[in-house]
Amino acid sequence: MSIIGIIIFILLISIKQINQYEKGVKFALGKYVGTMEPGWRLVIPIFQSYRKVDLRVKAVDVPNQEAITKDNISVSVNAVIYYKVSHAEKAILEVERFYYAISQLAQTTMRNAVGQVSLDQLLSERESVSENIRSVIDKATDPWGIKVDNVELKDITLPEEMKRVIGKQAEAEREKRAIIIKAEGEVMAANNMAKAAHTLSSSPGALHLRTLQSINDISSDKSNTIIFAVPLEVLRAFEGNKAKALLGKKTEN
Repeated sequence: MSIIGIIIFILLISIKQINQYEKGVKFALGKYVGTMEPGWRLVIPIFQSYRKVDLRVKAVDVPNQEAITKDNISVSVNAVIYYKVSHAEKAILEVERFYYAISQLAQTTMRNAVGQVSLDQLLSERESVSENIRSVIDKATDPWGIKVDNVELKDITLPEEMKRVIGKQAEAEREKRAIIIKAEGEVMAANNMAKAAHTLSSSPGALHLRTLQSINDISSDKSNTIIFAVPLEVLRAFEGNKAKALLGKKTEN
């Protein structure tokens, strides 16, 4: 009866549970003998042992890393890496503490990737830089049985002096665009005024009607002083009439 009880006790303590999101790496006398699927599995005490490996996607927070860009600007960058174990046996047999190993590899890779691009590329092409970091880490961790799904740069911190320089540059760009837009508006206005002047000069009486309309618009103003500019065409008309009168007198004489 005692022997049966001992056997039952050994069986009970030999039952190990592997959850659905895990796999077990089994060893017999220190040697790898296979991978245990989810469920209840037997692991004989003393002679056998096992390690559980979580297969879910994990997030590794890469702390702030001081790096120098390709154009010699110091920046501080941090990121987050999403990865999962694709081969449980490799994650146990090929690397010690793969979580720590990935964190260290990510820090080194991120510094190297930042050093290969300029500051403008780092700020405007963040997705491209992230993809470059991901591909390098994924290639390095492939022998470990780890698949890197994504890398996201969370924050890029610049020195205060560089922030002021970028602010001045952005202000200068805005002023440049404002001057260009204003100049283009003046060109369009000048073209329209030239067309209007051509139309008025080519149509008899048009200039006179425009003058009367201007006088009507000015009359609605409460100002006491009105300066009226006489068009040159009117003066030329008087000159023409005067010349005709003088010619008539000479003819009579």
